[in-house]
Amino acid sequence: MSARLVVAAPIAPMHLEPRVSSPQTSQLLAGFAVDIISRDGDWNRARGEDGYEGWIHRGYLAEDGSPTTLTSLGCVIEDDAGHRRSLPLGARIAAGVRLVHGEVLDDGDRAARFPGHPAAIVDSAVRLFEGTSYQWGGVTPWGADCSGLTQSVFRLHGIPLPRDAWQQAERGTAIPVTLTTADAGDLLFFSDREDHRITHVGIATGGGRMVHVGLGRGGWAIESFEDPSDGYARALGERFRFARRLS
Repeated sequence: MSARLVVAAPIAPMHLEPRVSSPQTSQLLAGFAVDIISRDGDWNRARGEDGYEGWIHRGYLAEDGSPTTLTSLGCVIEDDAGHRRSLPLGARIAAGVRLVHGEVLDDGDRAARFPGHPAAIVDSAVRLFEGTSYQWGGVTPWGADCSGLTQSVFRLHGIPLPRDAWQQAERGTAIPVTLTTADAGDLLFFSDREDHRITHVGIATGGGRMVHVGLGRGGWAIESFEDPSDGYARALGERFRFARRLS
């Protein structure tokens, strides 16, 4: 079967299996379309625009709605019926809704507001995700994992990335740098597995530092790899595998 629906809730969790107690593997945000691959009762096996698949309950989805022309930068909106919704960073919004508070971005202004150069990307990761708690499968400042942060930030700047860290590690160009010589905007990849399969990603900020969402920090953090007294950063350094550059 094949059908297309749209996410109606602010955040729709994607599950590993068609049951609510199954682990969350990712999230899709309001306004994004999904292709329905199969159904199991009230559950839909869905594929997002990045190709990532998971199970979403039908309560989070609706028939295709009005075309979206705005992106939430963290806002509350109100529809014609007076119903209000809080929307996270990155959610898509149809024109015509009333902005109660917060900020939205018109598609036509995206390139100017979020240009694709590394300094701007780093600024977004630092400024927009500061204080984010770690949440496995999360993709917003309401809760994110490492690759959720990188995918969401780079998407804002017009650069698509796949969902998981190991997939992101196959994008861009390999560069011969260390943690202390990587340039701002480089993606840094780590592994704690014997087979070296990538399990973590962060964004270099330059000067031997990295912004990321780490379970060991409980969420968003900026690491300094030039501080030998920091045991967590030192352990991360031992797991560093390589860096890749997307531009």
